[in-house]
Amino acid sequence: MGSYPPVPEPEFLPPGADFNPPPPPVRRSRPSWAYAPATCLLVGVNCLVYLAMVVRGVSATSPTLDQLMHWGADNAGSVLVYGQWWRIVTAMFVHVGFLHIALNMWCLWNLSLLAEPLMGAAGVLAVYILTGAAGNLLSTFVNWWWYYPDWAKYHVPEVFPVGAGASGAIFGIAGALIVLLKSPRLPVPPLELRKLRKMVIYFAAINLVLGFSISFGSSVIGSGMRIDNMAHLGGFTCGLLFAAPMLPRLGSPRELFANRLRLSVGMVVGILVLFGFFLAQLPR
Repeated sequence: MGSYPPVPEPEFLPPGADFNPPPPPVRRSRPSWAYAPATCLLVGVNCLVYLAMVVRGVSATSPTLDQLMHWGADNAGSVLVYGQWWRIVTAMFVHVGFLHIALNMWCLWNLSLLAEPLMGAAGVLAVYILTGAAGNLLSTFVNWWWYYPDWAKYHVPEVFPVGAGASGAIFGIAGALIVLLKSPRLPVPPLELRKLRKMVIYFAAINLVLGFSISFGSSVIGSGMRIDNMAHLGGFTCGLLFAAPMLPRLGSPRELFANRLRLSVGMVVGILVLFGFFLAQLPR
């Protein structure tokens, strides 16, 4: 007869003993900011700038125009006459009081948390800076065109309105989301994608209409809140353009997404540089 391998005998627990399975491996929980580092960074920087302004004596609710300009707000005269182009970027981190920054940070937090899985941290930072700059550049151009007769007559930079806030960049993120949420590559049920995309479209449409309506009402009565609609429109349009050649990070090969992101950044940077060069040639 052939030999067979020994059959292991079953193990039995002694009477009255409890069976305790081995504990599952312990997974280290990641801090919440690690899932959306760019979102946390952008909100944090905006809040820190606002707190620094208040600590240094700026009014928490109604800062003066001089105070806003001191902290980096945008003004067509300062940019085009005095060459302070850095204001195109710094203005998107300066806010006009607590209500302004609270509303902007609430919108930025929600939209950026939705965008970061699709664009990655680098993509969110890029779209914030580039679309915010696009909005401020368009606002600078329109304000120069609209108020230039007074500047040519009096040569006082204060005739140009002051612009500040993250809203242009927020509209840019919304524009990019509208394009990226249309992608069939996303591993999300189509019905949920359509709902998300409609929400972003409604957000952008309602706020654009509301902004233009408030500005029209203020111009009719001669006073009231001033909304920088050109910054919103410029940021939104640039966001659409930024996302047009880009695939969402989710559902895409890593290298393909990285190449598309670089293409988007390079394309938008080139357009902004050309537009900036055009602004630099405007009559003084």
